[in-house]
Amino acid sequence: MEKKKTIFDYMIHVMCIFGFTMLTLTVFCLIFGNSAKEFSAIFELGNQGVSAKITFQFLFLAILITGIRFLFFTDTLIKKMAIWLRTICMLSTVIIVIIIFILAFQWFPTDLWQPWIMFFICFAICFLGSYLVMVIKEKAENKQLEDALQRLKKREEKNDE
Repeated sequence: MEKKKTIFDYMIHVMCIFGFTMLTLTVFCLIFGNSAKEFSAIFELGNQGVSAKITFQFLFLAILITGIRFLFFTDTLIKKMAIWLRTICMLSTVIIVIIIFILAFQWFPTDLWQPWIMFFICFAICFLGSYLVMVIKEKAENKQLEDALQRLKKREEKNDE
């Protein structure tokens, strides 16, 4: 049985996405910032970091992604849908939202193919990384539950004697 989510659970999720994103952007700014300064709004400060304007755009994006996750991975609005279909719908929606942000906030020149390729590669790497973390977390939780079940069975056997 899953515990009921509170607003704090969603805030934690927003901050995890936001924190990971900002850490990644900061590293990219340090590595590519000066050479990409004229190329992308994200790197307008060069290797000095990420501007407040971009920071708030990414915070808003993290809030939207958390909302999309809520939409597709709780039974609040969508009652019956296979997990694989929920995942595909969520990923598609997130990609569309990010593309809207790219276009609206001019994160990079949209008339060149190289930034789009880099975007999709980065997105795939981030998705696979988060998927692996989720699988490892689920295995650890399952192991804890299995261990607890074994302890309970031993206790019952001991009480039956």
